[in-house]
Amino acid sequence: LLRHLGIAPALVSLHEHNESARVEYIDARLATGEDVALVSDAGTPLISDPGFVLVRELRARGRRVVPVPGACALVAALSAAGLATDRFLFNGFLPAKGGARRARLEALVEHEESLVFYESPHRIGATLADLATVFGERRLVLARELTKTFETFLDGSAATLMARLEADPDQARGEFVVMVEGAAPRSVG
Repeated sequence: LLRHLGIAPALVSLHEHNESARVEYIDARLATGEDVALVSDAGTPLISDPGFVLVRELRARGRRVVPVPGACALVAALSAAGLATDRFLFNGFLPAKGGARRARLEALVEHEESLVFYESPHRIGATLADLATVFGERRLVLARELTKTFETFLDGSAATLMARLEADPDQARGEFVVMVEGAAPRSVG
């Protein structure tokens, strides 16, 4: 996009392995009066992406941090999923290992809020299997490739969605937002 617009700023990588080290460098640039933008290659920076350490440290040093609204997969997916949006719980990426993933899901099974996760294409099958084990027939919505040509929303139980992905391997491509209907309210009394 920058090349297309004829803009050639200095670009510096920021990721989980170098974020702490980048604080001094970026603060020094700000001290000279430069403007710095934190940009993610997809979605909104800091939403399951690096940047938290940088923003926290710069704010602690009195630097002004200005958000610029943009695409956020979490909000875009939830707004079109047909699940309750008055209360939701965003959980980022689930653990990669099955045991830890199931434990996280089991800790959330009684939450009444809509549950939202990010998931990668190489783990979506295992995640759906764990969702089927933990949540049974509860309604799920999978959103993938949001705002792109092959944007898709799939709706049903985890078992139904696993069958859809197995029947059409193209549906298992791209990044996913996995949304789970909240638990039915517990009766009081």
